[in-house]
Amino acid sequence: MDLKQIEYILKIAEENNITRAAEKLFITQSALNQQLLKLEKELGTPLFVRSKSNWHLTRAGEIYVENAKKIDRIKKDTYNQINDLVERKKGKLVIGLPPERGPEMFASIYPLFYKKYPNVKIEPVEMGVKQQQQEIKLGNLDIGFLTLQSFQKTNDEYIHICSEEIILAVPGAHPLGHLGGKWGKKLPEISLESVKHDSFAIMQKGSTLREIYENLVAEEDFSPTILLETRSCHNLFHMVDEGICCSVFPITYAMESPGVSYFLIKQKPVWEVYASYKKGSYLSSIAKDFIQLAADYWSAKLGIIHESLY
Repeated sequence: MDLKQIEYILKIAEENNITRAAEKLFITQSALNQQLLKLEKELGTPLFVRSKSNWHLTRAGEIYVENAKKIDRIKKDTYNQINDLVERKKGKLVIGLPPERGPEMFASIYPLFYKKYPNVKIEPVEMGVKQQQQEIKLGNLDIGFLTLQSFQKTNDEYIHICSEEIILAVPGAHPLGHLGGKWGKKLPEISLESVKHDSFAIMQKGSTLREIYENLVAEEDFSPTILLETRSCHNLFHMVDEGICCSVFPITYAMESPGVSYFLIKQKPVWEVYASYKKGSYLSSIAKDFIQLAADYWSAKLGIIHESLY
């Protein structure tokens, strides 16, 4: 199997369109089509079902792509190992980031990474936890940064970065508001049963935080009114700050405000921050350095919070 042909076929399969694939590969559509026809002639069977708007793989195409990805991963691992051996600071990392907190982390650590590795290309991709796990399994991400509970881990590799507390926030005017803690102070502990008659803003279904919330209320055996479902933890804070409802969210989203009181939750719920990569693949020294920068970022961020609240 020719490595250049592999690159071509994988790109067509990824784009489901030969025109878009040619554009991404910076070659003409005619040249790409010739390479495809040459390979199909060699194999004696078509790899794609053609249409104007959507190309999809035949069964032979699925077999080719499945094994081509393995070869592409071997090539990448080989190059990474040799680059590490000769201390060659070049290459590319495709990094998965959770949509909200990921860009904040990336903006903080990338300048530091760039100073050390100016010739390494970073491709950040924003996607949710489950999608990242799927892309890691397929070998499409070199590293994924995930927030999840331990039981949600797949069979791929995980490097633990930190644990982050999930807290309860209530409006300052709430009947329990005067009992809660303020930002920078030690937080009192409470049972969610104390707010079972209140409305909540929560994360949308499918998110790790939503699963944590649902497990907590199920354990307390009640179902609060859900006023708002969102994809943003910042939105959760602002709904509480406006006095509209209560919420649960990670402690790093808490901010100083006279309109919000905070509580630790009786069950001490946490979610874990992990860096993940494909099982059996080689983690380059460049990738390890990027993960270490992320670990330093979270250590500093949570360290400031813990000094204030505990």
